[in-house]
Order: sequence, then C-alpha cells, then structure tokens
Amino acid sequence: MSRSKNMGTTKTGRIEAPGRGMACMMGGGLLLTMNDGLVKWVSGDYQVGQILAFRGAAALILIAGVLLWRGEFNILQVKYPKAQLIRAVLMIASTFLFVNGLRRMPLAETIAIAFVGPIFVTALAPVILSERVGWRRWAAVLVGFAGVIVILRPGGGELNWAALLPAGAALCGASRDLLTRGISHGEASGTTLFYSTLGVALAGAVMMPFGWQTPAVGDLGLFALAGLLLSVAHFLHIETFRFAEAAVVAPFKYSSLLWAMVIGFLIWGDIPDSRTLLGAALLVGSGLYIFHREGRQSVRLST
Repeated sequence: MSRSKNMGTTKTGRIEAPGRGMACMMGGGLLLTMNDGLVKWVSGDYQVGQILAFRGAAALILIAGVLLWRGEFNILQVKYPKAQLIRAVLMIASTFLFVNGLRRMPLAETIAIAFVGPIFVTALAPVILSERVGWRRWAAVLVGFAGVIVILRPGGGELNWAALLPAGAALCGASRDLLTRGISHGEASGTTLFYSTLGVALAGAVMMPFGWQTPAVGDLGLFALAGLLLSVAHFLHIETFRFAEAAVVAPFKYSSLLWAMVIGFLIWGDIPDSRTLLGAALLVGSGLYIFHREGRQSVRLST
C-alpha cells in the first residue's frame, strides 16, 4: 500500500536529482535538434501553420496511444488550468518564432542565437521562483554564452533582423521553463505535455488554411517522425525541471548546439571552423563545471 502511494507521489512530485535533470536536458536537446533538422528540411515547401498542425497532430496521436495503452486517463485532469494555459501560449509563441527563424537562417546559427535563453532563466529564476543563483553558476552560464558569441560573431557584418526570431523564442522558452518548474510539484509531466502540444496543434490548425500546400506522402512521414521526436523531447525537458532547479540545468541547453554541428556534418557535410570549435569548447566547459559543482554539493548534503 505504502509503495503504491509513493509511486503515485513520484509522478507529480519533485525529486532533487541534478544529474538526472542534466541527462534529461541533454537527451531532450538531441531529439529536439533532430526535430529542428526535419522541420528545416520541409519548411521551404510548407507554411508555418501546416508544420505546427501536422507535427502537433502526430505528437497527439502518439500521446493518446500511450494513454490508451497505460490507461492513465487521469492525466487529463489539470490542477493548474491558468498556468497550463499560459504555458501553452508561451509554447505557441516560442514555436512560431523559432520555426520562422529556421526558415530564414542556418540550423546551427538559429539554435545558437536561441541560447540566450539560459541567461534569461538565470536572471529570472531568483525573482520568479526564489531560487538562489550563486556567482559560480552565473560565471559558468556567462562563459557558455560567450561561447555562443564566439560562434556567432559575424566577420565584418551584423546579424540581420531574422536573428530577433530565435531570440524572441528564447525569451518565451525561458518563461515557459520557469513556469514548468513552478507547477512541477503538483502537475504530472504527461498533463503538461498533452495540453501544451494540443495548444500548438490548434494554433497551427487556425493558421493552416492560409497558404495551404497539399503534402506529399513522404512528407507526411517526416511530419510524423518530427511529432514523435518533439513529444519525447518535451517530455524529457518537462521531467528536467522535476529533478533540478531551473538555473542548474539551463546551461545544458547548450548541448543542442553540439548536436546541431554533428547533424549538420552528417547530413549537409558542414565542417565547423576554428571559431565554432572554440565556442563549442566554452559551451562544454561551462556545462561540465556546473555538473562538477552540483556533484560536490550533493556529496556535502548527503554527509
């Protein structure tokens, strides 16, 4: 009896396990980057509304199938409807801005600009969530952001206006992540995933009639795969904030840039230059330092 009760509490409660949170963030980043690559692949042929609607529908079918298989229909019960609505709106805005950025900019560059998000998270976490952010965490996050600047610094020119799209997506995403952390103590991850995905799919359906293009059968398969990758990635990211404070795991979003470099090389043959490699080294170094600090603090707390 007590074991069943504890298992039920685990689904909707917080577990302070920074290592798990970091792993979920990095794994989710890999799947999300693969999804971004697929979206960029088809974004030249379809308008944003179609992409959001088809991908969201595929994700909802997957989620519904899992619910039917496991019989967890209680996951549709919402404890924080207002917060879920706000999170869905932030998700819609972030997705819309980011997909538009992918249409206009290279994959790695779009993802890199979006990595101003951890700066937003670190700055807002003490205000919104009352989380303590020490100077070492600030330093590590800023070093990681410096890595992004090294990669993005244009050679004699300035970033065009399209750079504002992923930057705006980052601000919306940071606000969404902080809200996720705030409700994670009482809301199941599946509940948050379902309603956010539903919101994005409905928003895409509203925009879909404007500029409709009949999709090819092969592209429908790509949309289905993108929906699968997206739903699993967002589930991992939601779980991230159940395991660790927002400011702790925020720097590990930078790992997506490394995934983007690998995917770019394997699919398009892009080879990172020395500036990109230097920036990547700064990103990895900042993440490893955060992991090292959290490991030492966990040892102190357990002794």
